Amino acid sequence: MKRVLITGAAGFLGSHLCDRFLKEGCHVMGMDNLLTGDLGNIEHLFPLNEFEFYYHDVTKFVHVPGELDYILHFASPASPIDYLQMPIQTMKVGALGTHNLLGLAKEKGARMLIASTSEVYGDPLVHPQTEEYWGNVNPIGPRGVYDEAKRFQEAITMAYHNYHGVETRIVRIFNTYGPRMRVNDGRVLPAFFKQAIRGEGLTVFGDGSQTRSFCYVDDLVEGIYRLLHSDYHLPVNIGNPAEITIKEFGEEILALVGNPAAKLIYKPLPQDDPKQRQPNITKAREILGWEPQVSREEGLKRTYEYFKEVVELD
Repeated sequence: MKRVLITGAAGFLGSHLCDRFLKEGCHVMGMDNLLTGDLGNIEHLFPLNEFEFYYHDVTKFVHVPGELDYILHFASPASPIDYLQMPIQTMKVGALGTHNLLGLAKEKGARMLIASTSEVYGDPLVHPQTEEYWGNVNPIGPRGVYDEAKRFQEAITMAYHNYHGVETRIVRIFNTYGPRMRVNDGRVLPAFFKQAIRGEGLTVFGDGSQTRSFCYVDDLVEGIYRLLHSDYHLPVNIGNPAEITIKEFGEEILALVGNPAAKLIYKPLPQDDPKQRQPNITKAREILGWEPQVSREEGLKRTYEYFKEVVELD
């Protein structure tokens, strides 16, 4: 039985990864300090003998007993509303947390996969974004704490791979959605669903012409699982290349929810907000044999069923 440590286990992505690795017959150790995570996402796992939970901050020394085969580092505030409120914690989990976990991987002889992000490309001047693109990031802007934490995370991971011979994998995640997203996450999809269900204005920043590419969580988890078990140590984009403008996306949510009181409203564009987001997934297709399987129409229906249950109506 493979033993897997998943940090950020009580978060949106971390909890789905716990489910997947348990399904694959692994012993899963979930770790989270619950800064943005929610135990409700993993409470169904607590009765299982194959699951352990560690309440711990990975910016402090990390140790788990026994053998360890894999580490998946997904601990981090991940939405603008979080990392603008917790800029120092965001930098620390990307830097100190990654350093601590790489040290653990070295000690245990474990393979480590880090969750990087499309945000390393900043407001890209290359479209769609390939893994070879170095990005257009403002290191001192309001988003810099997250972008640079992830860029440092990639750099120190490669340093441990090259200098210490640690087996490492790097996934660059593009916009992901699905059940267990936080209602007040601050990102566009939960905000749109909450506003549409409540009959409020869907907040579109700028004129809504900026684009995003949304990947359903089950597809992302499959890509991560394949990358972990591959022999490829350089970054790989995992995301859905089906690009859509935010205005069009809002209109899709309005049509799905069908609340006549809801409509699009427009506000100024935040500083350094990326104008385009679309992954080039050639590497994922060629190296991992992976591409998204869940259409946006189907994924949004599944996600809507979740949000109908969790959005509180005033």
